[in-house]
Amino acid sequence: MSDREPDPIGRPFGQGIRTPDDGDALRLPDPVASAEDVADEPSLRPRSLDEFVGQQHVRDQLRIAVDAARQRGEGLDHVLLAGPPGLGKTSLARIIAEELGARFVPTAGPSLERKADVAALLTALEPGSVFFIDELHRLPRALEETLYPAMEDRQLPVTIGQGVGARVVTLDLPPFTLIGATTRAGLLSRPLRDRFGLQQRLEPYGQDDLVAIVRRSASLLEMTIDEQGAGLVALRARGTPRVANRLLRRVRDYVEVHGGGAVTGPVAAEALDLLGVDALGLDRLDREILRAICTMFAGGPVGLSTLSAAVGEEADTIEDVYEPYLLQQGLVQRTPRGRVVTPRAFEHLGIPRPEA
Repeated sequence: MSDREPDPIGRPFGQGIRTPDDGDALRLPDPVASAEDVADEPSLRPRSLDEFVGQQHVRDQLRIAVDAARQRGEGLDHVLLAGPPGLGKTSLARIIAEELGARFVPTAGPSLERKADVAALLTALEPGSVFFIDELHRLPRALEETLYPAMEDRQLPVTIGQGVGARVVTLDLPPFTLIGATTRAGLLSRPLRDRFGLQQRLEPYGQDDLVAIVRRSASLLEMTIDEQGAGLVALRARGTPRVANRLLRRVRDYVEVHGGGAVTGPVAAEALDLLGVDALGLDRLDREILRAICTMFAGGPVGLSTLSAAVGEEADTIEDVYEPYLLQQGLVQRTPRGRVVTPRAFEHLGIPRPEA
């Protein structure tokens, strides 16, 4: 940044530095834009804690922390948001930045490959910025060490020069708030987790909250939807606002193609059935997973890798995206020998249970 002092060897701040153990010169990424410059926010994304529906305990604690930080004129402590995908972790991170009146600087764990990548982003932060790392659990373990002094002491050790003439200097960073989002908090190292002063876990949404989300989204999309239609979309949304909004958009498409009008319960049912989303919220791959275990493996047990090959889907996708909901619905059980379906799965698919 232009208002920063040159580094100890006279280069403009942030250029030509290397982090310890990083053999290549620093590659500066494109200038980090504000949230408005990166892309237009999705029209259905809430923009304040008051607009955010559900997760009451999370919102209450974040509200207190944000208000206290503003009253003291200090930066907000670092925040860790954990929970299944689609529950609003990124939305909450953006909302925190909005509530603080701070610049929102987003990135993702998989895109940070070297210590220099992290250093480039940290040295470009403005005072008070909210630095958001999505999929934090996919950040390479070696890069976590770069975050430790930055989070705790707002300092960044860097190497100037190369070879025998190289020396390590410590750069002071401006005050900032790191918000990490993860779907697998158990994969984070304890030293990294302990540096987050606020740790919140988001849980799947209940029916009432999902109905409120559907009705709010329908209003923003200028749709007319009755209580039965909103309830049906919410019921098949797998406890996830992202899924509810996706289904609502597809229902809107169906209604518009078939002449428009209000979304009623029967109309919503026709649209969702056409999409292949059944009464439990299961889609085609959910049912393929269940059907494979029921018919190909006589109800199980079956190993995850074998199941992955049987349905033609990555094992990680099955484990992280599909299996949690099947477990919540009591359709699948995990055992030491593999996955087993329950009697409810046979009943739902209309498949006779194998003889004992």
